[in-house]
Amino acid sequence: MSANQDEDVADYQEDENEYIEGGDDNYEAKTGVEDLEPEEMKKRVLEMEEELEKLTQMQQQVEKQITTASDKLDESSIYVGQVDYEATAEELKAHFSPCGTINRVTIMCDKLTGQAKGFAYIEFLDKESVDNALKLDDSTFKGR
Repeated sequence: MSANQDEDVADYQEDENEYIEGGDDNYEAKTGVEDLEPEEMKKRVLEMEEELEKLTQMQQQVEKQITTASDKLDESSIYVGQVDYEATAEELKAHFSPCGTINRVTIMCDKLTGQAKGFAYIEFLDKESVDNALKLDDSTFKGR
């Protein structure tokens, strides 16, 4: 051990011995541990439980909002299979634009090679556009 490590160990052992012997009046300030009366402790526990309840409610609200947003996204998106490997997002957008307003076109690619996987997702502005796009099922796009 280095000299600094020896000093640190000695200081720690000294602090611990003082606490055990009850000789360090400043232990509370060093550790942040307070000597609370049972009633005060009960009050603090109740405060912590109330705070936990508030945080739990907040978390549930956020999760509900995320789920709602995800459901809306699922309702406004379609899966497009058998997409030509050379197809671009612009070409897919042009093919599906008569169905309604398109927010996003995502062509799935292999993360290592960057090669298209042959399928895509198209997100529309509204559910009606999705219904229109589903009417194009089995249509031909770039010979596929």
